[in-house]
Amino acid sequence: MPDVPDLSSAVARTLQALRTERGWSLDQLALRSGVSKGVLVALEQGRSNPNLATLARIGDAFGVPVTRLVEVGGEPAVQIISPAAGRVLWRGAAGGAGTILATTDPPWAAELWRWELRPGETFGGEAHTPGTREMVWVERGTLTLTVGGERHQVGAGHAARFPGGRPHRYANDGTETVLLTMVVVIPPAQA
Repeated sequence: MPDVPDLSSAVARTLQALRTERGWSLDQLALRSGVSKGVLVALEQGRSNPNLATLARIGDAFGVPVTRLVEVGGEPAVQIISPAAGRVLWRGAAGGAGTILATTDPPWAAELWRWELRPGETFGGEAHTPGTREMVWVERGTLTLTVGGERHQVGAGHAARFPGGRPHRYANDGTETVLLTMVVVIPPAQA
């Protein structure tokens, strides 16, 4: 994983490029993403290291995967990705982690994640851009998936798919660590 200055610089460079590409002002991006103009200014100046929720909101506004915002270098057309290339973008209070493994390019970008939720840990709650789709496959444990206020138990070996544009939360209400793979499909940004 790149160090924090490289990450901040990558976010700054990519944010400026995406805004220029779309002809958006900082005010327009703030409105579309729900991220304050002050935070966006700090990000574009490389003075801030955003959290995953902020990156997700900005990525949703642009219709790009989170990894596009944090990419520190160019990539070839075909890329074989080693496990060491994953980036931990979420850490749970009990030691769990959310690691982004790979992405595809827009339009209809997809993110591939590996999650470990330790007992008592939760992640999420906010809705992504309308049209976003999510899918999870639970390898170990039982995931409590809440979508639009409705709770679902997803056991080991099972998968679930749902509209990521609805409020949703992942939780481990059990006593065993939950391991899961997640795919997030992001719709193209609306002009």
